[in-house]
Amino acid sequence: MKITVITVGKIKEKYLRDAISEYSKRLSRYCKLDIVEVADEKTPDNASENVENQIRQKEAERILKYIKEDSYVITLEINGKMLDSPGLAEKIENLGTKGESHLTFVIGGSIGLGEEILKRSDFGLSFSKMTFPHQLMRVILLEQIYRSFRIINGEPYHK
Repeated sequence: MKITVITVGKIKEKYLRDAISEYSKRLSRYCKLDIVEVADEKTPDNASENVENQIRQKEAERILKYIKEDSYVITLEINGKMLDSPGLAEKIENLGTKGESHLTFVIGGSIGLGEEILKRSDFGLSFSKMTFPHQLMRVILLEQIYRSFRIINGEPYHK
């Protein structure tokens, strides 16, 4: 299975880069992983809804360039469906069984995803009603994908 994670913005903190590197290495025995970073737009303080929509639109255009036609797209959204870890594992396994060999996870920037990305999404996934920094979300997502493959393969994982 091929998994692509498309994210808005770069990771500046070394400890987050180290965690991403560690989970990427662990995932290499289960799937081919690509992480794509697209540039984020500066969001001015007190930006109007119109300005925020323009920013989301620009970021969406960058993201769409990397979404392959045959990919199953899972967007991380605060209003998406919440799954527990076994539920995510089941979702990934079922997609693979149905012939979906390329999954693309999309993490938006600090003000969320543009409308075009949400329309292209096949499944909206929420990790919580809370808001997390998008840089940290990358680590959390990779850990959960890794945990999913451990569950799928009947390997031990921490509960």
